[in-house]
Amino acid sequence: MLGNHHRESRPEKGSAERAGAVGGLAPALFVYSDAMHNHVSLLTDYGLNDEFVGVLKSVLIDMAPHVRITDLTHGVPAFDVRAGSLALARAVQYVPPGIIIAVVDPGVGSSRRAIAVEVAGGRGIFLGPDNGLLGSGVAMAGGADRAFELTNTDLHLEAPGTTFAGRDIFAPVAAFLANGGAIEEVGQEIDTASVMPGLVPVPSDESHPAHGDGMRCEVTWVDGFGNCQLNVGPDDVAPYGSVLKLVMGEDVRSARVVSHYADIDGGAIGAVIDSYGMVALCVDRGSAAEALRLEAGDAVLVFAGDGGTTTSSVTLRLGK
Repeated sequence: MLGNHHRESRPEKGSAERAGAVGGLAPALFVYSDAMHNHVSLLTDYGLNDEFVGVLKSVLIDMAPHVRITDLTHGVPAFDVRAGSLALARAVQYVPPGIIIAVVDPGVGSSRRAIAVEVAGGRGIFLGPDNGLLGSGVAMAGGADRAFELTNTDLHLEAPGTTFAGRDIFAPVAAFLANGGAIEEVGQEIDTASVMPGLVPVPSDESHPAHGDGMRCEVTWVDGFGNCQLNVGPDDVAPYGSVLKLVMGEDVRSARVVSHYADIDGGAIGAVIDSYGMVALCVDRGSAAEALRLEAGDAVLVFAGDGGTTTSSVTLRLGK
């Protein structure tokens, strides 16, 4: 993982001589050194219906045939920089040392900067647009050591248009770095404080005339099973007692705090401490998003419950 140091292997020199046809960049890219990276992680909103992911990976493999590639996700909702930023922040603590290419880039081809951010003493490098996508992941990796704008066009592919930076800029720069190229050569160094921060919602105090003092939370993520992760952890909800009251628009739900699955009433909503340590509303073998009509960005108000009659019971359980 990015926080751990390990010695990276070097490929046989002959493999470089047989590769690098793309863009005629092989002489610049295939200079092996002890600074090589052998792992590249990808996170994009490209989806899998078009050839974009395959082309990006082909450029990488052609120019740096020794790299291993991990697809973190290509299912970030199109243009949703915040969703991509949060996904990157969730994943980065489990990513091996190496290079991360993150592309959710509605401003591609415009004046927005393409950047490289070095972290963890050089064991990790983030490549992507400077639009808030990288900030949260960089913070989770310990913060930025150095940052550079990718202004060295000698490392880019020649292209007929400017709308595929993943192929034309980020992939060849990643290959250059993977082959031991110095990060100082990718372009002009910039102030790390100038990198746009991530967009992470925080809970806030809430006062309601009927429900009293509580907390305004937000759904940060709805996963493929319909679980709705909130931007709070178990310590945040603990002050509200063993019964929580959840208010979602006109919908008011009672949330019982229990310790195991058997205490959950059939068909109830559960508030689970998920695999990232956050509170997530869920339905056992069902979709909380459908049951509660929630989606990312929706508000959920949390108050101390009174155990009264509500539309359904909700319970807090520990689980994966």
